Amino acid sequence: MGKNQNREVLKSRLGFLLLAAGCAVGLGNVWRFPFITGQYGGASFVLIYLIFLLILGLPVMIMELSVGRASKQNIGKSFETLQPEGTKWHIYGHIGIAGNYLLMMFYTTVTGWILSYFFSTMFGQLSGKNATETGQFFDAMLADPISMSFWMIVSVLTGFAVTGIGLQKGVEKVSKTMMVTLIFLLSVLVIKAISLEGALEGLKFFILPDWSRFMETGPASVIFAAMGQAFFTLSVGMGGMAIFGSYINKNRALPGEALRIMGIDVSVALMSGLIVFPICFAFAVSPEAGPGLLFVTLPNIFNQMAGGHFWGTLFFLFMSFAALTTVIAAFENIVSYWIDTWGWSRRRASWFNAAALILLSMPTVLGFNLWSEFQPLGPGSSILELKDMILSTTVLPLGALVFLFFTTTRYGWGWKSFTEEANTGEGMKLANWTRFYITWILPLIILIIFVRGYWGLLFG
Repeated sequence: MGKNQNREVLKSRLGFLLLAAGCAVGLGNVWRFPFITGQYGGASFVLIYLIFLLILGLPVMIMELSVGRASKQNIGKSFETLQPEGTKWHIYGHIGIAGNYLLMMFYTTVTGWILSYFFSTMFGQLSGKNATETGQFFDAMLADPISMSFWMIVSVLTGFAVTGIGLQKGVEKVSKTMMVTLIFLLSVLVIKAISLEGALEGLKFFILPDWSRFMETGPASVIFAAMGQAFFTLSVGMGGMAIFGSYINKNRALPGEALRIMGIDVSVALMSGLIVFPICFAFAVSPEAGPGLLFVTLPNIFNQMAGGHFWGTLFFLFMSFAALTTVIAAFENIVSYWIDTWGWSRRRASWFNAAALILLSMPTVLGFNLWSEFQPLGPGSSILELKDMILSTTVLPLGALVFLFFTTTRYGWGWKSFTEEANTGEGMKLANWTRFYITWILPLIILIIFVRGYWGLLFG
């Protein structure tokens, strides 16, 4: 099958970098990263996380971008375009698209929570509440299926409205604006956080490795947690990067571009830590608060802070942009699939999928209230956790392995074709000495993540 010669293209290189980074930047960076860092001992975890980003996330990102740019197709068609005749690699393309749907079937609900909190904070509904009351506010939100449905629908319609406008005028322009605004808001919040009295201890916790704390937490636990966070924060393995590779020209070699995307992604995660930990230590709150950090702990802290209403509103605005950039990027992958595979118009594909994803997301919403008795992973679990588990323990690691084997073996696209594509253009190249590591060591690391995920699920 020939390449898509009439493919839409992004207007600028900056647009590509910010859009691809927006796909990677999401709740994994700004919500999960701070509380995981808090649970696993601070700076020593961060250091190991950064190492795994380079040795684990970067190669797979280069592969995704290369497959997308060479095929000029979405993930649903790219393997079909590049695979040797008679092989069945294209089957994974449809699984990759299914992974995007699965992600959005719960991510839009959490995005809805953040949008709800932004408006609640802005209009003072959280002002003056103590720790117990902020916890009750969050519980009340989860218990209300109408409010939860409304905000989930807002997040879905916002995302598909942007994709429906077009690639350059909608997806690229809006994502670029959101990312620039997000980085500006982060910078303002970081300055505020580190200027608080008592913030220095939080900075030390986040920046200076304490190896005694590392040993106390357990080296194996910290390393596996860092490995998992590095892998999942980029969402590589289901074509999220391949789609943006398909929209760019061959002027720049892809290793350097992948490194720049990762640099933006890491910067957002680190800046989130520079906000959360100084604030927590300044107000004597444990950085190990876990998932409730965002929706219970921080709103309570903002209530104690001078100008807390303003800073809380700013914080949840930044969180909203972080969540929505990922929603828009995933929706672009889905819409592109319908355009390329079925010949639909962009607008038709956007609105059809908006309706489909609203329906597909409803079980996640209802899992916290009307269907809360259904606890698929044991007492206290939810439908959201089931979907997240399927994605993170199965689709992402297996998808990354598919990309690895497709780009490194003679049964797939092959190392020569992959590196020729990756190294086309100016900038940093993928050195040939990396072949042994990428072909033999990297698959083992990803297999360890896969086995560890199911081991933790089955044996706790």
